[in-house]
Amino acid sequence: MTTSLGTPLSPRATRVMLLGSGELGKEVLIALQRLGVETIAVDRYDNAPGQQVAHHARTITMSDPAQLKALIEAERPALVVPEIEALATPMLEELEASGVVRVIPTARAARLTMDREGIRRLAAETLGLPTSPYVFCDSLQALQQAIDGGIGYPCFVKPVMSSSGKGQSRIDSADQVAAAWQHAMAGGRVSHGRIIVEGMIDFDYEITLLTVRALDADGRVQTSFCEPIGHLQQSGDYVESWQPQPMSAAALARAREIAAAVTADLGGQGLFGVELFVKGDEVWFSEVSPRPHDTGMVTMATQWQNEFELHARAILGLPVDTSLKTPGASAVIYGGVDSRGVVFDGVAKALQVPQTDLRLFGKPESFVKRRMGVALAHHDDVDTARSRARQAAACVVARPAD
Repeated sequence: MTTSLGTPLSPRATRVMLLGSGELGKEVLIALQRLGVETIAVDRYDNAPGQQVAHHARTITMSDPAQLKALIEAERPALVVPEIEALATPMLEELEASGVVRVIPTARAARLTMDREGIRRLAAETLGLPTSPYVFCDSLQALQQAIDGGIGYPCFVKPVMSSSGKGQSRIDSADQVAAAWQHAMAGGRVSHGRIIVEGMIDFDYEITLLTVRALDADGRVQTSFCEPIGHLQQSGDYVESWQPQPMSAAALARAREIAAAVTADLGGQGLFGVELFVKGDEVWFSEVSPRPHDTGMVTMATQWQNEFELHARAILGLPVDTSLKTPGASAVIYGGVDSRGVVFDGVAKALQVPQTDLRLFGKPESFVKRRMGVALAHHDDVDTARSRARQAAACVVARPAD
């Protein structure tokens, strides 16, 4: 990718298309626009957060190969940046192979990471990385057999394709298996009746290691890492994150080794969110996303270049700086109501909490457990930052518009 950047809305514009324009895509679009890039925001519904700030907004079914191909061929962007899993990735591979477009980080990476089966088999079976025990199942009967055959209780059931914890559940006994299967079937992004069941690892904490593949001064891809991000999840969905997460030097070195291995195999340029389990000096691979990660929203308060700016720079072939500015934390703001066009109360009260900030995503429809915003806090002490982020998030309450 040349580092010459054209002027937006001109014949020489550098045009980038995002496939998926939620809250993470919105921040990537803003970062790209600050570098003078012309942006095209694509989503499955109108007025998605990223569509509200992009130069162009397009609404299609991105899992439909014909619709996706027609849009890319019509728009002819320099880069296509997948921001969600539910895409027609074989079509992306076809378009990339024919030279129509460059996919970030690669079309192969988008295919492998769009479902848990592709990336788990790559990590565990191809690269030999340590993971939790797992079995893929196509039926309720197969799920029960996998549990009885060695996975055991407690265990975790997840659709092979989902996001933000959708369809995930923990099983502690046999009487919960059927409900977990049904929950997974309802929560998958694409319904094809397949799940992964994972045995439980006795870990101390989870981290996200943001890993960046960017060009150095000689044009070679170099891998760099942000400070590890700790996070708290409920039902598979992140509710808090903080940076840095304290860990031993040996564990950090092993985490970086695992992250470097899996991202090198995926290839290309950009930021990857690598999720890992840690116990003492031991580290296990969990998942990877070839894009900014929800837990990484904390970097909007903690880093000189946040994860979205790092992604934008890396995909454009520009230098990156992953250094930490200050410790900090994030806490999720949920909708709390099912309604279109909600009003947020308590914003001023939230911002009275010292050293805090807010991001309200602008989603046109709220659900009780839909992530509608995030509170950010920075402080030299991570525990203080976490407390303040939670306090600020609790102040913001959504209600139906009058």
